[in-house]
Amino acid sequence: MMKEFKLELDKETARGRYANVAVIAHTKDEFVVDFALAYPGQAPLLQSRIITSPQHAKALLRSLEDNIRRYEARFGEIATPAKRSSAEGQN
Repeated sequence: MMKEFKLELDKETARGRYANVAVIAHTKDEFVVDFALAYPGQAPLLQSRIITSPQHAKALLRSLEDNIRRYEARFGEIATPAKRSSAEGQN
C-alpha cells in the first residue's frame, strides 16, 4: 500500500485548467499527453502537456480505471458518445 503524501499547491495551479480534448502520443521511452480546449470553428488551444514514463502512464491508467469504477458505483454509469466512423467526419 502506498503512503499518502501531501502536495504543495500554489493558487494559480489550484485553479486548474479545463480541457475537453486529450491527444496522446508515445515513444519507446515516454508518453506525451496534451490537454486542449476546443470550441466549434476554432483550432484547439493547448492547456497543458504532461510528459511521463511508460510506467507512470500505466499507473495513471490504473488509477483512472479505479476512480471511474468508484465514481460509477456512487453516481451511476458515465454515458459515452457512440464512436463515429471515419466516413461520418468527412463532408
